[in-house]
Amino acid sequence: MKKFLEKLIPAIPIGLVLGSVFFSHSCANTTTPPSGGPKDTIPPVIMKLYPAPGTKHVPVHKTNLEFTFDEYVVVKDPQSIFLSPPMEKAPKYRMKGKTLIIYFENDLDSNRTYTLDLTNAVADNNEGNMFPGYNLAFSTGADVDSMYITGIVQDCNTLKPIKGATVMLYKDQSDSAVFLQRPVAAGKTDDWGYFCLRNIQDTVYRLFAITDANYDNKYDAATEQVAFFDSLVRPVNRVRDSVPELMKYLMTDTLACQARKTEYALSLFKETPSTQMIDNSERVGERTAYITFMAPYARIDSLWITGVPHDKIITQFNIKQDSLEIWINDPAPQPDTLYLNVDYMKTDTLGNLSPFVEEIKLVKPKELNVRKSARKDIKKEDTTAVFTVSAEPENVEQNGFVIEFKYPLVESAFDSISYRYLNPRQQETKSRVTITQDSLNLRRYIVRPVEKFLPGYEYFLNIPGRKFKDINGFYNDSLEVKVTLPNDETLSTLSLAMSGVHNKYIVDLLNEAKDKVLRTYIIDSDQTLLFPYLKAGKYSIRITEDVNRNGIVDTGNLLERKQPEKVLFYKLDDGTDFIDLPEKTEISQSIDIGEMFR
Repeated sequence: MKKFLEKLIPAIPIGLVLGSVFFSHSCANTTTPPSGGPKDTIPPVIMKLYPAPGTKHVPVHKTNLEFTFDEYVVVKDPQSIFLSPPMEKAPKYRMKGKTLIIYFENDLDSNRTYTLDLTNAVADNNEGNMFPGYNLAFSTGADVDSMYITGIVQDCNTLKPIKGATVMLYKDQSDSAVFLQRPVAAGKTDDWGYFCLRNIQDTVYRLFAITDANYDNKYDAATEQVAFFDSLVRPVNRVRDSVPELMKYLMTDTLACQARKTEYALSLFKETPSTQMIDNSERVGERTAYITFMAPYARIDSLWITGVPHDKIITQFNIKQDSLEIWINDPAPQPDTLYLNVDYMKTDTLGNLSPFVEEIKLVKPKELNVRKSARKDIKKEDTTAVFTVSAEPENVEQNGFVIEFKYPLVESAFDSISYRYLNPRQQETKSRVTITQDSLNLRRYIVRPVEKFLPGYEYFLNIPGRKFKDINGFYNDSLEVKVTLPNDETLSTLSLAMSGVHNKYIVDLLNEAKDKVLRTYIIDSDQTLLFPYLKAGKYSIRITEDVNRNGIVDTGNLLERKQPEKVLFYKLDDGTDFIDLPEKTEISQSIDIGEMFR
């Protein structure tokens, strides 16, 4: 009886399947639809490989790699079928039943170790469950290289991981290699910005990462970002089946993905163009125009507008000196076409900067030629010196009142501005203010009260009419702005005691998503920074080392081997970089910047 059951048991599943088939045909006309059963959430599994992992002497001509799965699959992203080292033409594929066949248009190199990675490439045919990936290593020679390196690629400003970056190794140590050659080993970063370049030789390399927009495995400075490691790298770890860093994980497995060790951190940046020339120009008003340059820090010897006296021209560079605003200080009507001449240092055909005079035609916008005869066609800016005043309750203590005119002023009477406040008893007091012109914007002025702001008080800044005249010959209207400090009792305050400040640093308070800067301080000495009136929530502190002390975050330069200015997020003792701020709380944190950037 026992032997009979042993023979019968293997036949039971077959019988059930056949029975269900017969039964389904007999019930074909039933009005009750079959239930689909539970949704398939299991990703595909490889059942068979050809060649086997670690195979040597693989033919270089008409090479096929075969991956047979336990179910029907589709290729979701052909670009993610990635061969290392890359060939001139990307791998091709075709499906045969449940088998994915990879082939190549060109012959492989002899005596070389290759790896083929399927991460982010394959999903099952029905539910779209992504295959975690597999890295097949084989050799066309007698040996299989067995070393590996790991790391992470992140954005230089946000430190967020970059998915899909191409990480590359070069034996050629020349600066031009990444522009001209394909790497000797390469790989793609996953959702966590993580990379593992495996089965590589035990030798020294230069390490790069790029956002390979055209998939040619070379760096194009015009369209792509780049990262590089400062010194040469040499692998110290050997490939073994038990190494967690070599395994493929579902990207939703947060703990496993974050537990992987990284040896190198690469910060992606967009290089500023090195070729200097005038890139764009436009006349945006009767007396207003701008020109932009391809590279920053343009060097202008002189500029003039034909027929316009030199003392009637007002100019202003932006902070990067790659955009120049131009105004004509003359209320008289200007010609339909202005001829601007710029004598500046332009990149010549040999790549050197040399003096060059360029003439630019600035044509008046068509809408300015339309006569505005009807009263309804005339806008406020057609007769008035337009300006704005901003004073945000949360930031007014730090930033003051900001007055910005649309056009430069030719007459001003800042002593006519009055400032007063009402205490909670509605008693009025007049007070004094200081006024400074913004060093980067000649149309912006900062007004700061000499007395400290107090909660419960109402503050008024009054700008009387006809006291300021702009280059159009127009006078301003009067305006009074009122501001009070936030009185929401649920708001909290964050205090940062900054120490070890031996350079200039930009300190940003960011929201939980790290996509919005809420407050900014620029410091160059030890001090305590206050961030009042914050809602309950999570915040992060981003600190940038402003090496050249220009108040902005500068990018890197590959050929000069200059990294972008270093950015770090302040981390708590538990390793997180979020400060969780409850309601009605005052939290203080001590930050040793010198230790952070050591």
